[in-house]
Amino acid sequence: MPAVVLGLVSALVYGSADFVGGVAARRIGALRVTAVGAVSGLALLVLALPLVGGAWSPAALGWGALSGVVGSIAVFLLYACLAIGPMSILSPLTAVVSAVVPLTWGLIGGDRFAPIGYVALGVALVAVVLVGFVPERGAVRPSGKALLMAVGAGVFIGAFLILLDQTPADSGVVPLLANRAVNGAIMWSVVGLAVLRARTRPGGDRFTPAGAGLAAGSGALDAAANVLILIGLRAGDLATMSVLVALYPAGTILLAAIVLRERIAPVQWIGLALAVGAAGMLAAA
Repeated sequence: MPAVVLGLVSALVYGSADFVGGVAARRIGALRVTAVGAVSGLALLVLALPLVGGAWSPAALGWGALSGVVGSIAVFLLYACLAIGPMSILSPLTAVVSAVVPLTWGLIGGDRFAPIGYVALGVALVAVVLVGFVPERGAVRPSGKALLMAVGAGVFIGAFLILLDQTPADSGVVPLLANRAVNGAIMWSVVGLAVLRARTRPGGDRFTPAGAGLAAGSGALDAAANVLILIGLRAGDLATMSVLVALYPAGTILLAAIVLRERIAPVQWIGLALAVGAAGMLAAA
C-alpha cells in the first residue's frame, strides 16, 4: 500500500514538474529550463540531506552518477521527439515504454503478484495510453525517426528507474545528489556549447527572472518526485512503481485544465478512472 501511494503521488509531482517546465520553456527555452532545474533540484536535495540522511558509498555514488548520465540522454530524446511530433502519439508511447522496460526487468528479477496484481498492471498500462492521448484534428503520422526517438526516450527513462532500484537501501538521497550533479554538469555543458555556437531559439536566448523562477520550481518538483520514487522502490517493488510513475501525464493534464483552462478529453477521463482502479487493485494485490 505505501508503495502504491508513493507511486501515484510521484507521478502527479512529475506531471506537475513537466507542466511548470513546459511553461518555463516557452520563456527561456527547453535546454535552459533543464539546466536550471538540475541546479535547483540539487539544492533541494542538499537541504534534504540532513533530514533524510544517507550513507556515502561507492555504490551509492556510482549508481547515482550513472543514472544522471542515462537521465540526460532520456531528456534529450524526449524533447527531440516531442519537437517533431505529433505529441498525441509520441507522449503516450514514451510513457508506455518507460513502464514496460522496468516492469519486465522487475518480473525477470523476481517481482511477483497475486492474479489481481497482473490484471491491475495491464489496466494501468491501458490507463497510461488513454491519459497521455490528446486527440488532435488533422494529426499526422509520426516519422520513423520520431518513433525511434520516442522508444529510445522510454527505454532510457525505464533504465533510469532500474538504476535507482540498484542503489543501497541505506544510501538515502546520496544517489540522487550524484544524479543531479552529473545531470547538471552535462546540461550546462550543452547550454554553453549552444550559446557559443549561437544556436538558441529566438526569444529563448536570455534568462528572464520569471522564466528562471519557473525553471527552478520545475527542477525542485522533479527532484521531489525522484525522492518519492526512491522511497517507493525501497518500500515496494520495481514493477509496481514503474507502471504507476508512467501515469505522470495525469499531473500535467490536470494542472493544464485548472491553470490554463484546457479541456480534458473524455478518453483522458476514462484513463484517469482506470488509473485509480488499477491503483486500488495493486494495493490489494
